[in-house]
Amino acid sequence: MNKKNCCLLKFHSNHRHTKKTFIMRRQFFLSLFFLAISGAVLKGQNGIIEGRIYNAKNNEPVEFATIAIFGTTIGSISDLDGNFLFTGMEPGFVELRVSSVGFEEYISEAIQVTNADRVYIEIPLEEANYELDEIVVKASPFRRDKESPLSLRRINIEEIEKAPGGNRDISKVIQSYPGVASTPAQRNDVIVRGGGPNENSFYLDGIEIPNINHFATQGASGGPVGIINADFIREVNLYSAAFPSNRGNALSSIIDLYQVDGNKEKFNFKGSIGASDLALTADGPIGEKTTYVVSARRSYLQLLFSVIGLPFLPKYNDYQLKVKSRINDKNELTLVSIGSYDINSLNLTADSTDQQKYILGNLPENYQWSYAIGLVYKHFREKGYDTFVLSRNYLDNKSIKYLSNDPETDTLLLDYASDEIENKFRYENTTRFDNGLKLNLGVNYEYAKYKTSNYNLTYINGSPLEFDYYSDLYLHKWGVFGQTSREFLGKRLLLSLGFRMDANNYNKHMSNLLNQFSPRISASYMLSTGLYLNFNTGRYFQLPAYTTLGYKDENGVAVNKENNLTYIQADHFVTGIEYLPDNQSKISVEGFYKIYNNYPFSLRDSISLASKGADFGLYGNEPVTSTGEGRSYGAEFLYRNKDLFGFNLILSYTLVRSETKPLKASLLNRKWLPTAWDNRHLLNLTGTRKFKGNWQVGFKWRFVGGTPYTPIDLEASANRFNWDYTGREILDFDRYNSLYFKPFHQLDLRVDKEWFLNNLTLNLYFDIQNLYNYATEGNEFLVQQFENERAIIENPEDPLPMQRYRMDKKTTQVGTLLPSLGIIIKF
Repeated sequence: MNKKNCCLLKFHSNHRHTKKTFIMRRQFFLSLFFLAISGAVLKGQNGIIEGRIYNAKNNEPVEFATIAIFGTTIGSISDLDGNFLFTGMEPGFVELRVSSVGFEEYISEAIQVTNADRVYIEIPLEEANYELDEIVVKASPFRRDKESPLSLRRINIEEIEKAPGGNRDISKVIQSYPGVASTPAQRNDVIVRGGGPNENSFYLDGIEIPNINHFATQGASGGPVGIINADFIREVNLYSAAFPSNRGNALSSIIDLYQVDGNKEKFNFKGSIGASDLALTADGPIGEKTTYVVSARRSYLQLLFSVIGLPFLPKYNDYQLKVKSRINDKNELTLVSIGSYDINSLNLTADSTDQQKYILGNLPENYQWSYAIGLVYKHFREKGYDTFVLSRNYLDNKSIKYLSNDPETDTLLLDYASDEIENKFRYENTTRFDNGLKLNLGVNYEYAKYKTSNYNLTYINGSPLEFDYYSDLYLHKWGVFGQTSREFLGKRLLLSLGFRMDANNYNKHMSNLLNQFSPRISASYMLSTGLYLNFNTGRYFQLPAYTTLGYKDENGVAVNKENNLTYIQADHFVTGIEYLPDNQSKISVEGFYKIYNNYPFSLRDSISLASKGADFGLYGNEPVTSTGEGRSYGAEFLYRNKDLFGFNLILSYTLVRSETKPLKASLLNRKWLPTAWDNRHLLNLTGTRKFKGNWQVGFKWRFVGGTPYTPIDLEASANRFNWDYTGREILDFDRYNSLYFKPFHQLDLRVDKEWFLNNLTLNLYFDIQNLYNYATEGNEFLVQQFENERAIIENPEDPLPMQRYRMDKKTTQVGTLLPSLGIIIKF
């Protein structure tokens, strides 16, 4: 658990009454205003769904397809151009069932229908290729993927919009699913199946983006607030194994996000006021063939935190853009961009308690600017299509810290500035053959630049040490990949084979494609109708973070390059059973085993970087060797039912162990030690239910097993040299992760009320996180004792290097009740 974050949360709990009062007063009057205007406008059923059905192989329209509102008798037929239309629809979330002669049946993701907007959706159908002895597999809302028949979770917009405790934040919503851990510290670290938060990759409409969180931990995936605007999202695919070969550089998960298209007919606007920000979204047409969606968000957390006296003042801003042009039936072009600007400053007036003083003494001021922009061009052929992806992403990260936060007279502890720039190209050729074989082949190239200047006054191995260096890194990366899949035995057996090879010019080992040969195989056998036995194994590689590749020591030597750093390797073994009893429910059980090799191993504290990354600031900025070993293993259970006594229910349980080994030279008995992600038990129960009058109530209860931690070395921490130079604790790595925090559990509740008015939709929601206000103990921290405003030295008669301050050991409290009110308007 992150020490700083735990401290921040304890401060939250100390001020929760003031915070709740402020929130409730601020938003109570907004609620009255919108309730008042709602009585003057009549409700109607004017929802419109418009769309196009096309052949997934070549983008040609599918005529005379039958489209039905799933679970009803309402239907429509596509015309000669594949177009269809529903009018007079009742507002709410619906799914579409699509069928046509010669094609496999398809059930779409959830679609939100309102009176204020005409929904547009394009639905691909795959050619059936049935023979007389083959089994006809009925479509299910729980769609299966031929390349990844297991360890894939599809999350639709309804689950994101209405998730209790999620605040429309995708990083929080995925924590309801098996294998995904959450932390009481309320960070958005993506921790999947015991892997670290640096082991994930993210894609937005096919474009790789470096991070999905504000105030991102450079080199990892974490941060306190998500960047992705939920108004854009159509569907999220979470892969925890069986990664598609065209998605690389991941060891634990791939998160594939797909966005909605803009309205083809008219301009639409959507505004939302949530617990922490104001979001504005607009979409509409640009001519006959092009649509756009654009949004901007700005937080007001700094105003709230200032009022209630918190010692830090975060402020974030972000934008999101999608422009899609259907040039003709054979060509389409999509522009995607996302970016953020974040500032975290200190509130130096909030310094009356030990907790405030500790935060002010350890937290630097931070500035981050990032963006990603890319073009996706698709050209359709008779039996397939070509995809060209050109993108660029940029991160500018700055941090500064003075010993007593006084830049005029104080000692400089940290002055860090870094740029990461990636320019990427990817080409894919996808072909579907008449015998049902699907083949995807591709290549990728990337040019990356990393620059950093770093001044850091720290304490290593019992001595203060000053780092002051500049580093730059220029990398050329290249790769090839391929995957093929086909059904056999009358469609009972599905096989998928794939490979990747990646390389770069960092050193000789990394430049050889064969050293990073990444094969994978998935199989799924239908034992009976709706019952599947699934299997996957694969070898995956990930490049260490730029902060590690570009690190230099106090003498300006690129030690990690001299240490012949390599790609990190993870071998996956997964098997499981999936059962679809009916169209509304799904049960799955999976077992997994992951073996890690060549993990960067810290030469400073003799632990693997696999246990790091859940802290603000930097990850991997230290000397390492590629000698770390690790493993994670366990089992997952998932039960989903879209209509269990009226509830849409998700129940998941994960038993997981995450372990690493110490450096070979450090211990003769190299026993397995727990990593920071060794939660052991993860249990989530999420349910939502709709009531008359457009009311909806949802709850989420989660249980998170305690994670291990390393206790403080009190003797080293109290050393006068150390404390004067750094003002922070030293951990006792001889007792690495020998203690466990207590488990944490929390109940979140959300109530929604919607008004579907003529040309206007209004959604008012009330969300309470940690309803019963459960708190548990967090990290320990030290505070100096003073007498007559002077620090007490326990042994003033000893030489200065041996003197020790008198310290008080304190413990943070994690967990607090957090109510919030949100308003969403669409017209």
